[in-house]
Amino acid sequence: MVKLFIGNLPREATEQEIRSLFEQYGKVLECDIIKNYGFVHIEDKTAAEDAIRNLHHYKLHGVNINVEASKNKSKTSTKLHVGNISPTCTNKELRAKFEEYGPVIECDIVKDYAFVHMERAEDAVEAIRGLDNTEFQGKRMHVQLSTSRLRTAPGMGDQSGCYRWDVCGLKFRAAVVHENTHPSWYPISGTFSALCVQSPRNRGP
Repeated sequence: MVKLFIGNLPREATEQEIRSLFEQYGKVLECDIIKNYGFVHIEDKTAAEDAIRNLHHYKLHGVNINVEASKNKSKTSTKLHVGNISPTCTNKELRAKFEEYGPVIECDIVKDYAFVHMERAEDAVEAIRGLDNTEFQGKRMHVQLSTSRLRTAPGMGDQSGCYRWDVCGLKFRAAVVHENTHPSWYPISGTFSALCVQSPRNRGP
């Protein structure tokens, strides 16, 4: 089975319509539409390659759709939330902007905001520093760590309960903001909402 990503879907597109398009090239096991993009699970690699070759930039309801193999997110990828996106901005353009800071695993635009998954944590931090509150395509975009709930993995937590990553000499710690309080360092149990970057020379003993 091969998972395909379909981007830039027009509003009029239906699940059955997308399924029928891809069934011309092989058996479709699953088809899901999520706002302006979707995923198709097709039975084998040959069918997937045929679908990509014939349907990438295919015009559907007057819009050229994008079809490519879905890239699985790395376990160590860092997810960013990008707000206030221009309505004319495409996945390709936004991805290219973030790739100035490092490899991008996935980029999904949802209406006027987007999620960008960056391969390396230190690149994500540089992207936040360089792009947050800057103008892009006539809109001042806001870039921050995604507020999706964290999924724990062995070795991610330390004895204080905070998540830490030591990457290229930088220490990253996650903070939780509790309702009606100021941000404080707590064991991770809720929303991932802030990142503290501390250089080695500023660390305590």
